[in-house]
Amino acid sequence: MATTLIGRVTRLVASLGAAVMMVATVAACGPTAATPSEDQSSSNSGSTATATARSLDEIKKSGKLKVAVFSDKAPFGYVDQDGKYQGYDVYFAERLAKDLGVEPEYTAVDPAARVDVLVSNKVDVVLANFTVTDERAQKVDFAKPYMKVALGVVSPTSAEITDVDQLKGKTLIIAKGTTAETYFEQNHPEVTLQKYDQYADAYNALLDGRGDAFSTDNTEVLAWAKANKGFTVGITELGDTDTIAPAVQKGNTELLNFINDEIVKLGQEQFFHKDYEETLKPVYGDEVNPDEIVVEGGEL
Repeated sequence: MATTLIGRVTRLVASLGAAVMMVATVAACGPTAATPSEDQSSSNSGSTATATARSLDEIKKSGKLKVAVFSDKAPFGYVDQDGKYQGYDVYFAERLAKDLGVEPEYTAVDPAARVDVLVSNKVDVVLANFTVTDERAQKVDFAKPYMKVALGVVSPTSAEITDVDQLKGKTLIIAKGTTAETYFEQNHPEVTLQKYDQYADAYNALLDGRGDAFSTDNTEVLAWAKANKGFTVGITELGDTDTIAPAVQKGNTELLNFINDEIVKLGQEQFFHKDYEETLKPVYGDEVNPDEIVVEGGEL
């Protein structure tokens, strides 16, 4: 994430009013969430037999594209007060399904279950803010990216965390199966991690004071801090800048090729900038350059 984005969004967090409402639970407003294994590494250990992915013809004949999305990660994937899925990922899912001539069928997924739902063929594609990593790419096939992101850390303004060194001896809240979990386990074993399956539970833990800070994608914590007074993103960029991409079952070349072709085609019409305008701009406002978040045509 560019330095200009860090500065502008940090000022934005401090100055603008709340624009995003996080959904507190999944059960009250959407399908049953896919159940994750104990953590990402164990859930993807190869113990689950792979079910055969559906072909494009089978998807079209069924009339449904099965998509795994988040239900509690506004503004990227969430369920609104009317019980409808919304967000940057969902906007893309709607277009994918439309261009296939089918309707999207959503499955709410927890971070650590994103690989499992593909291996078990519960869904055709995961569009759940899925960061591309080498480890994950051994277990699923990623399409071209449509977004870029780094990690951030949010904490109470009264006890703001501005440097990772301040987390020593403190408790950091993370969601299981996320890049934040991997980053801190590999780079900062001195930090005590408090892990939750769902983002809503993780944020509630921060609100309740069960931990000192929470780390996940910087794009998300910056939005969340705007909607929750008394919290500040003291670390706006941590670790590498990564990409977010759709994922399909390993070896599902037919669907992978369709999605890649779709991303290239959509890039010609600046689709993801339109997606940004509809779903993210109301959160980040006019001060953020969408080019610092959006990836068009799968090309960085």
